[in-house]
Amino acid sequence: MSLPRDAAAAPPVPEPERVDPAVRRMAVTLITGALAVVFDTTIVTVGLDDLAADLHTSLSTVQWVSTAYLLALSAAVPVAGWAQSRFGGRRLWIMALGGFLAGSVLSALAWDAASLIAFRAVQGAAGGLMMPLMVTLLVQAAGGRNIGRVMAVITVPTALGPVLGPVLGGLILHQADWRWMFYFNIPFCAAGVWLARRNLPDDRPSAEEPPAGLDVVGLSLLCPGTAALLYGLSRIQSGADLAAAHVLVPLLGGLALVAAFTARTLARPAGALIDLRLFRHRAVASSSALLFLGGLGLYGAMLLLPLYFQQVRGQDALGAGLLLIPQGLGALLARGVAGTCVDRFGPRRVAAVSFALVAAATVPFAFVTARTGDVPLMAALFVRGAGLGAAMIAPAGAVYAGLGRHEIPDASIISRVAQQLGGSVGIAVLAVVLQSGAGTARGPEAQAAGYGHAFWWTAALTLAALPLCLALPGRRGHNVDP
Repeated sequence: MSLPRDAAAAPPVPEPERVDPAVRRMAVTLITGALAVVFDTTIVTVGLDDLAADLHTSLSTVQWVSTAYLLALSAAVPVAGWAQSRFGGRRLWIMALGGFLAGSVLSALAWDAASLIAFRAVQGAAGGLMMPLMVTLLVQAAGGRNIGRVMAVITVPTALGPVLGPVLGGLILHQADWRWMFYFNIPFCAAGVWLARRNLPDDRPSAEEPPAGLDVVGLSLLCPGTAALLYGLSRIQSGADLAAAHVLVPLLGGLALVAAFTARTLARPAGALIDLRLFRHRAVASSSALLFLGGLGLYGAMLLLPLYFQQVRGQDALGAGLLLIPQGLGALLARGVAGTCVDRFGPRRVAAVSFALVAAATVPFAFVTARTGDVPLMAALFVRGAGLGAAMIAPAGAVYAGLGRHEIPDASIISRVAQQLGGSVGIAVLAVVLQSGAGTARGPEAQAAGYGHAFWWTAALTLAALPLCLALPGRRGHNVDP
């Protein structure tokens, strides 16, 4: 009996290759250092009340401990590509990790709110260099192979941070004072530097090929522009009126600076801080847009979930963090499978299924009441985490499809900025939605209804990203060029 012609002609799905052991060693090395950055972002948020009390300042002032860190981190991201070409990836990683270590020690020794805010900015600047550099080094080392599984490894810290960070912060503050939130970083930084000296290749630029000069004008436009945008969005998250001057001025100023950077870079692309011509590649444009829109729905829920458990369910910070663990477990367990599926079937299918799964697992929270049991919510969180763990791997890997080695640093920066801005916009939008519903509610049931409305928005924003999944590369040709 003969097979149908289409079935006989269909090529078999290729089995993914094994990941090079050298790439695995590099991944472990980079993740060790990156964990300090990711944990630090969420651990400190839990301790803001303790910081305000011990430093004898207001909560509005001490919130700058987190704001300064995030603004410095966002401002440093665009410099990572030039800095890598100037110093080499290995030297830059060790320098940035050393800077983060110094900022952590100084933060632990801070004597007042102003000094702590300044030292947190040092941490943020170092972390802003590290995060896109980690992705660039691993994608370049992989040589265009197994990008799905490489991205699954790279994104482990971002899965662990939001889930374990609040738990660790609660445990640290329960056992010791706030200074140990910064001493906690020292082992990760020290081990990361030691491993980097052993395992990262010495890729410093040769004297025969001097690196391009720093685009100072582009730097003065883009870095303050993104920082101003994020600052304006953070004010919305804090409950400020959208029409308030301290919200509109940084938002409009940031948009103007970013628009000026874009116009100048497209007119004079040679030697630009970031090569925006990469958006001509469909994979770069679609992946970046999906990372931005994905951040709206995927990371906006990071604001809602802990607040729901605390304000409606009466949990403290540690209890809310423990209830969110199933989401982190789902994300971790799904990453390996998702990375293999991306390499075997392509990012398009994985992204579409994952975003749909995240939206479906968010819907149960739209029906929450003050008496909803913890077990069904934790089951939904596990499923949501599994979808979340896979949803960002596909576009994060697809952004490098068809790019040359020299284009990877700029692609890493573009994807990082897109995801960061998308997450901030999502949190700001959901903060406004939540404030209009649960903000004025009285009683647990009314508050639960307000949160349910915000979760409907979250599911809708996640589904809005689905059409872009179809623009991602299919199974063929989604790897980078070695």
